[in-house]
Amino acid sequence: MSMGEIIVILVVAILVLGPDKLPDAAIQIAKFLKAAKKHVDDIKDSIDKEVRINEIKEEAKKYKDEFSQYNQNIRQKLSFEEFDELKKDILSSAKEDKENQNLKDDKNTDKTAANEDKEKNV
Repeated sequence: MSMGEIIVILVVAILVLGPDKLPDAAIQIAKFLKAAKKHVDDIKDSIDKEVRINEIKEEAKKYKDEFSQYNQNIRQKLSFEEFDELKKDILSSAKEDKENQNLKDDKNTDKTAANEDKEKNV
C-alpha cells in the first residue's frame, strides 16, 4: 500500500470510529494480526515437521530396501554354498559307490578266475 492509501484509511477510520474509539480499535486490530501471524507460524511449523517426517520415512524406507537386498544376497550366497556342499557330498558318494562297485567287480573277476583255474586242474 502506498502512503496515500494509508492516509485515506486513517481518515475514514477517524470519521467512522471517532477519536475516542480509534485507539481501542487499533489495539484490537494489532491483537488480531498478532494471533493470525501466530497461527500462520504454527501452520508453517506443522508443515515443516510433516516434510521432515516424510523425509525420515523415505530415508528409513531406503535403508529398509537396502537391508532387504543385502539379506536376499546373503541368502542366495548361503543357498549356493549349501548347493556346493550337496554337490560335493553327491560326488563323493558317487565316487565311493564306483569304488565299491570296482572292488566287487574285482572280487567277482578273481572268483571267476579261480573257478576257471579249478576247472582246468580237474
